[in-house]
Amino acid sequence: MIQKSLYFAGRLSVEIHETQIAPPGPGQVLVQTLYSAISAGSEQIVYRGLAPQDIPIDEDIPSLKGSFAFPMKYGYSAVGKVISIGKDTPAEWESRLVFSFHPHESHFLADTSALLPLPQSISPEDALFLPNMETALSFLMDGRPMVGEQVVVFGQGIVGLLTTALLAMYPLTSLITLDKHTLRREYSLRAGAHASIDPGEIDLIPTFLSSSNSREGSQGADLVYELTGSPPALDQAIAVTGFNGRLVIGSWYGKQPVSLNLGGRFHRNRIRLISSQVSTINPLFLGRWNKSRRLGVAWKLIEKIQPARYITQRFPFSDAAKAYEFLDRHTEESIQIIFTY
Repeated sequence: MIQKSLYFAGRLSVEIHETQIAPPGPGQVLVQTLYSAISAGSEQIVYRGLAPQDIPIDEDIPSLKGSFAFPMKYGYSAVGKVISIGKDTPAEWESRLVFSFHPHESHFLADTSALLPLPQSISPEDALFLPNMETALSFLMDGRPMVGEQVVVFGQGIVGLLTTALLAMYPLTSLITLDKHTLRREYSLRAGAHASIDPGEIDLIPTFLSSSNSREGSQGADLVYELTGSPPALDQAIAVTGFNGRLVIGSWYGKQPVSLNLGGRFHRNRIRLISSQVSTINPLFLGRWNKSRRLGVAWKLIEKIQPARYITQRFPFSDAAKAYEFLDRHTEESIQIIFTY
């Protein structure tokens, strides 16, 4: 059987390579991919050659071994159907719909331990959002929003939108989002934001925030998320964070340099910068939480939110180069791009 794999061949270049794929071995299955999702933030960084090459792609996902040096396979959201099982593999895996943190490929071999069966209540397209929903959930676990707080979210790409949708479930005093693209601001309001504004109008944020901070004369958000992937947004995020506020940095900047002004409000306002990364569980929760529990909650949130409505473009896998070119040149028209196989 022919396996078609997407490779990031160099800066602004992707290729599809064809190879023969072996039959599944003991304990393995062969999966035929139905859909895979492009992670706009991290895959744009890889596509543009901005990924740091001195760190592993992922230390916990076997299918993402190696470094960010070209050529490389990347991607971590694939949904497919098991079409063949190996010796000693339980028969219930035959024909099962599964999710895998796997690069973009038409077929792939996997140990059953690396696969997540789809719940019957979740469609294959909705299931593609599992990694991003888990990421949004980890942002909430790291930020720990409280009832009545004022929250600001920078960036309304798909992870930002899902974070906004989860925050909207809380009885917050205000939930304000920012994004430079009109389409994303429209989706943000539908997701539950009280207001969504252009970052160029950041001076409007105080009009949406009350001045009921416990420190007299201090105004600003209790909790801020920086999810744009753009280093200049971090200074803006600091500027709107109130006294003793929390700023969760969920962006991955890759090799982009970050220059911050920490001599003014940041120093005097005791702002806390929190690094958030989905590969691990916040140590505060390790006594009761593990990866499996968090994924289980993410599945339930997907069933509730049904995020397939955020898919804006579908490209045949054979047109992968066109998909990345579109994402690079027309970001303002895209929220979530998926491949069909």
